[in-house]
Amino acid sequence: MRQADVVTDLRRVAVWRGDAAVVVPADQPVVTAFDLGLGRGDGVFESVAVVDGGTPHLDEHLARMARSAAIMELADPGEQTWRAMVDAVLASWPVEIEGVCRLFLTRGLGAGLPPTALALLSPVSPEVVRQRTAGLSVVTLGLGVPAAFRAEAPWLLGGAKTLSYAVNMAAQRHAQRLGADDVVFTSLEGQLLEGPTSTVVWSADGVLHTPPLETGILAGTTSARLFARAGAAGRPTSFTAGTVDDLHAADGVWLLSGVRGVATVHTLDGVPRGDAGLSAGVRALLAG
Repeated sequence: MRQADVVTDLRRVAVWRGDAAVVVPADQPVVTAFDLGLGRGDGVFESVAVVDGGTPHLDEHLARMARSAAIMELADPGEQTWRAMVDAVLASWPVEIEGVCRLFLTRGLGAGLPPTALALLSPVSPEVVRQRTAGLSVVTLGLGVPAAFRAEAPWLLGGAKTLSYAVNMAAQRHAQRLGADDVVFTSLEGQLLEGPTSTVVWSADGVLHTPPLETGILAGTTSARLFARAGAAGRPTSFTAGTVDDLHAADGVWLLSGVRGVATVHTLDGVPRGDAGLSAGVRALLAG
């Protein structure tokens, strides 16, 4: 069987209908064309890693989904609903295949009508695995806002994981045209923010650093777990208002995300860089 056929056969979709999670064929339409998530990007989502047939970090993602829904003033169907949907798509999933379960919540048809809730399950792409193992070439790009502005502008939805990812995807395409894999956004003043789908972490003088949440960036579930475990192991951590120069001077730089995990940055703005042998230790902290 061809790989494309394998991927097609493995995809799973569940939709919440009434009071139950209903699994439907992957190619069956599940939302109306008038859904506000489709027409306006009016919704939130999470991407949850599926490892050994389970979702070991689902709790953190559901908590962030609830926060995002609150910021968006969306009616969240609740943890029990999401767990039922995840269980539905995971039923009989091959334990040897690493997957990604994407949870989507949209405003539906609006006007007081129920929201749309979906769970999609598919294998992790080969490109994600490649970046995890081979590392990344990254470019820095300006996001066009001051670092502190989003915290004072709730209409910009800072800290919410929304469906409005067109700018994020355009940034990644721009990076690829430049011959790079991914992006780290910076503020108007040159302060580090985040990647389009990741959190940036760097090590300097034995301290793990990541940008402060007050900049309006998304609170990374993987970076939070890393910092918690580093603290428990006696390794210092810091929320730091860093710059691109700090990344160039760092002992190691990584992009962290829930499905890709830890991806070592081996090239930054065209300049090759090492990791001082630290990447294995960072991965070990997350695996512990």
